[in-house]
Parts: sequence; structure tokens; C-alpha cells
Amino acid sequence: MAQAPAPDKRRAILDAAITVFARQGFHSARVSDVAAEAGVAYGLVYHYFNSKDQMLNELFSERWALLVEASQEIRAGDATPRDKLAGVANFIIESYRHEPELMKVIIVEVTRAANSFGRTHLPEIRQAYELVAEIVSDAQQTGEFRDDIDPSFAAMAFYGAIEQLLTGWIFDSIPSSDADFERAKQLVVETICDGLEPRPVSDAVAG
Repeated sequence: MAQAPAPDKRRAILDAAITVFARQGFHSARVSDVAAEAGVAYGLVYHYFNSKDQMLNELFSERWALLVEASQEIRAGDATPRDKLAGVANFIIESYRHEPELMKVIIVEVTRAANSFGRTHLPEIRQAYELVAEIVSDAQQTGEFRDDIDPSFAAMAFYGAIEQLLTGWIFDSIPSSDADFERAKQLVVETICDGLEPRPVSDAVAG
């Protein structure tokens, strides 16, 4: 049997790392576990990666770059602010829906981890938050969203809601059927946008 091209072996090692990190937790996982999962020699892993830390960093950066790129395209589009936020929520939830192990690793080991990984990737994490804040700010300038709410706070609320959903699915504490995923997308946007969109004048006066 012909050997797989080198890039395929590198990809196979990264894919194996996702499985091992999701199953065992990053800190309990060993490079030898990743090698065994990938079906490659232990030494070959070190040909491509200096450490399991490098594997985790690359897994995060690959996926997060896709989120940032998608968010940039969504912000630049002609959709309504509500639909733009729905687009970002849809991208994240669909990412979990199709790659739950990878998203589990990213959430548990990086974005929610107050350790070197979380600190290392803060600029990337902030970039995604800032793009949501910019969607909110754009809508405030056109009068589609209230101007008395800090866009950065709105972005934190948006991502906080989504992260809690992902955490619930990761730990099986909330239902995760296809209908639940679709409903979650709708509820996140409704919750955030109902707080951001201007209230009718009568309601505002009454409040």
C-alpha cells in the first residue's frame, strides 16, 4: 500500500489530537496517545509538532480563523443587523453540530481556560468579539439598535450566551437534538436583539 502524503499524515495527527484531547482532556493526554490514535510512530509526531501544546494551538487557530473570516464577511454584507448576528450564531452552532469534539476542545481547553492557552489566544478571541461589537455599532449609527448600550458589552452578552449553550451541549446538561440547535440559534438572536432594538416610544415613556 502506498504511503499517505506527508500533509495527510500531519492532518491525521491533528485529527487524532482532537479525539484524544476531547476524550481524555488536554492535560491528561500524552503525545504517545495521539500517535496511537493516528496510527503513526511516536517519533513521527515530533517530526511535525514540537509538543501537544503546539497541536492545541494550531487546532484552535485554524478553527478560530474560520470564525473571524466568516464574521468579517457577514459584517460586510447587506443583511439586517439581526440577520448578521444570526449569521454569526449560526456559524458557531453549526460548527459544534458538525464537529463537536473539536469545539469541545476549543471551549474547554482554550476559551474557558484561565491558563497560558487562553492568554496566548486573547488577541484572536478579542477579534471575534470586536467584529460582533462592530455589527452592533454599525446598527447604532443607523438607528436600528439603541445607542445607550456599549457595543462591547453587547458582544460579551452575545458570546456569553452562545458559550453557555455550547457548554451545556458538551456536558449533556441540555437537550441537543436538531430542533434544539435550531431553536437555540433563534433564542440567542431574539434575546440579544430584543434588548438592542429601540423600544416603541410608549414603552420607553412607561419604563
